[in-house]
Amino acid sequence: MNRTNIMLLSVALLPTLAFAQTPQGNTTNQSFSKAKRIMQQQIYTNPVDMKTIYCGADFNNKKYVTLPSGFTTDVYKKRIKRWEAEHVVPAENFGRSFSEWRDGAKVCVDSKGKSFKGRKCAEKANAEYRLMQSDLYNLFPAVGAVNAARQNYNYVMLPKTASKDYRSFGSCDMIIDKKDHDAQPPERARGVIARTYMYFEAVYPSYKMSRQQRQLMTAWDKQYPVSKWECERAAKIQKIQGNVDPILASRCKNIG
Repeated sequence: MNRTNIMLLSVALLPTLAFAQTPQGNTTNQSFSKAKRIMQQQIYTNPVDMKTIYCGADFNNKKYVTLPSGFTTDVYKKRIKRWEAEHVVPAENFGRSFSEWRDGAKVCVDSKGKSFKGRKCAEKANAEYRLMQSDLYNLFPAVGAVNAARQNYNYVMLPKTASKDYRSFGSCDMIIDKKDHDAQPPERARGVIARTYMYFEAVYPSYKMSRQQRQLMTAWDKQYPVSKWECERAAKIQKIQGNVDPILASRCKNIG
């Protein structure tokens, strides 16, 4: 084979090689309910690792939470006893990119003939949304009340000056800005949060962070390095879900 033919063959192979190297998100499970069962039964199985993302609260294999000493909340008090699956990248924040969420769809009609839209319609009508919603890399146990209070708020660094608009949880250093709809997570969660956002943007073309978000997540990723458990959790998810988290694959290389 002469040099010209070799060059032409190399160029022809580039799209194939690029496709093979393109990171993928979840392609195997469209059920959010199933994802929550997998979290409980296959991922969070070692008592040492059974802690909620924000508050570090211990929980058992029945999802019951032991709240840390000093934890308080003035909202969602009925949801403090068990952990809930928290979408670190909120479902609404990536769901709004789907027309079914924004506008509805022909199949989104209830038993009374009334059309609906939002999360319920996206879940019913769009397989890509269901895959993103059920992605295990984006799901973490959180105290139910904290999960509910965070809603779909973006993560930020809030001014240190106390404000009447801030909602806190006592010894759990999660702060919600009720006025501006922002959330400042505890230091223990910032690195995990950053790498989850970076993963989501890397594997789902429809999701993009804002410039400010990307700057914050890049800073947190550097400031709060990956932990051994974070890498072990990723290995479990890769085995179950089938896709690699390219961010953690890079960060976990030097973790023993």
